[in-house]
Amino acid sequence: MMLRRHGVLAAVVLVLLAAWTTIADGGTVVFETTSVYHHIRVVEAGGYRSLLFDSSEQSRIALADPEAGRFEYIDYFFMPWLWNGAMTNVLMIGLGGGSAQQAYARYCPGVTVETVEIDPVVLKVAEDYFGFRQSPRQRVVISDGRVFLRRSRRQYDAVLVDAYVEGRYGASIPYHLATQEFFGLVNDRLAPNGVVAYNCIGVLQNNKADLVGAIYRTMKSVFPQVYLFPARESWNVVLVGTHSAEAKRAHELWPNAMPAWQSGRMRLPTFFQRLGVLRVAPPSSSINSPLLADDYAPVDGLLGGMRPLRLFHTLREEP
Repeated sequence: MMLRRHGVLAAVVLVLLAAWTTIADGGTVVFETTSVYHHIRVVEAGGYRSLLFDSSEQSRIALADPEAGRFEYIDYFFMPWLWNGAMTNVLMIGLGGGSAQQAYARYCPGVTVETVEIDPVVLKVAEDYFGFRQSPRQRVVISDGRVFLRRSRRQYDAVLVDAYVEGRYGASIPYHLATQEFFGLVNDRLAPNGVVAYNCIGVLQNNKADLVGAIYRTMKSVFPQVYLFPARESWNVVLVGTHSAEAKRAHELWPNAMPAWQSGRMRLPTFFQRLGVLRVAPPSSSINSPLLADDYAPVDGLLGGMRPLRLFHTLREEP
């Protein structure tokens, strides 16, 4: 899921998570249905085709080139190569339009991607409108992500999480996919050099309790080191948790991915360009943000007395 930047951020009140993106006037709805989990629309506007859960834009392709037009933050799901240059299998929680899966199929031909998607209608839409295809290296399991992790005994080189639901109060990360217990399950399913990459939405220049700080603090309680990759074109922040406790900068990490790049096992064109956003320092909000746990859903502070699992934001354009 992606939330675009719109000028200067005047006020951002982060509660747990929601985001919305409006499609430009004149967009054409080419498919619409309501599943058990989502009100799903496929909308074409401005040369792009977008997948929406209600008003939340989940995925996008360019009509002129279906392999192009993906959101920038998808590229940060390739960052696990910095810590594990010999990846062969990846688990992804959340399908959407299949942008990350198709990027892996194109740029990492030797990697098998297993995707867990709770909504079978989303799978059908991804296949019919966004070019996603299952294959021996692209398998989809219809299940809840946490249930799948609990039942599985496989180990993965990377676990990528990009899961959202839409409800009465907007789009949100399912709380049971954001807690300390969830990340403990993820850790149990990672190979020794395994890495987790987790997409959320927020800002880094913020001292108050917020989503990025809460996810960071919760991941850090399980993983020795957590890095941040904030997208330049949106409010997406991909957090990467590793088993290595030693904090390293981009110039120390990129040599790990060079053998895969030189051999053609990983050829994302923008890979080395994206390293420029890597942040080792924790977000300032992590000091004041709560640790999320199954038996603790924050009501005050982070939530500000509002509904849980919700991000309220007010944006104002620069005069």
